Amino acid sequence: MEQQPYESAADGSAGRGAGDARVLVVDDDPTVAEVVSGYLDRAGYVVDRAGDGPTALASAAAHWPDLVVLDLMLPGMDGLEVCRRMRGHGPVPVIMLTARGDEDDRILGLEVGADDYVTKPFSPRELVLRVESVLRRTRPPAGTRSLSGAGLTVDPAARRVVKNGGELALTLREFDLLAFFLRHPGRAYSREDLMREVWGWDFGDLSTVTVHVRRLRNKVEDDPARPRLIQTVWGVGYRFDPTGARNDGEE
Repeated sequence: MEQQPYESAADGSAGRGAGDARVLVVDDDPTVAEVVSGYLDRAGYVVDRAGDGPTALASAAAHWPDLVVLDLMLPGMDGLEVCRRMRGHGPVPVIMLTARGDEDDRILGLEVGADDYVTKPFSPRELVLRVESVLRRTRPPAGTRSLSGAGLTVDPAARRVVKNGGELALTLREFDLLAFFLRHPGRAYSREDLMREVWGWDFGDLSTVTVHVRRLRNKVEDDPARPRLIQTVWGVGYRFDPTGARNDGEE
């Protein structure tokens, strides 16, 4: 990891929208945890630290975080299990820390609901920007209108999704992806388009989009194996069809 002096973190980023947001940093490497916590603290966040899974769960129970920075490779209880257990108690955005090149592990992290991931080694300032971006998406502007279509109602202000009268449990990115589709029905978007528009990234691992589309289909489609709302457009990407009409040759 790029370990820079804490003083350089105070380069204008301090306090930008952090408010009283609480971030739980979970990493068994005390140097990584200290550097990350120092940067987040200087950016204006309330920071809790944990070096293993049980301690992280106990910390979350005592002070529920607004976001978790979670190392995938933890002793005993790994980050995937920690993420699952936290999500069992309530929604919380998770940024997963993974080793560079471990694509399977990153995809597993996304499968269990991580909203973002950062590969080691990384710049602490980049991580702070990721935290700011994720938290900003959890707090939409006041007066944002609800969206509806295909039996779905999305309330951006309350971060709630209702399908046919029942509330759905969506992660942060799943919510953002569904809201984007509802705002732009009938138009085909490539994975690169979705990464830029929903994640705010100009580059990145496109499997992130693929995994989130699959997870979202599992929650909003009547038959995820034969999706009618989020349709694959071969050679292009995906299209949201609020009518639920199935077209031959599409998945």
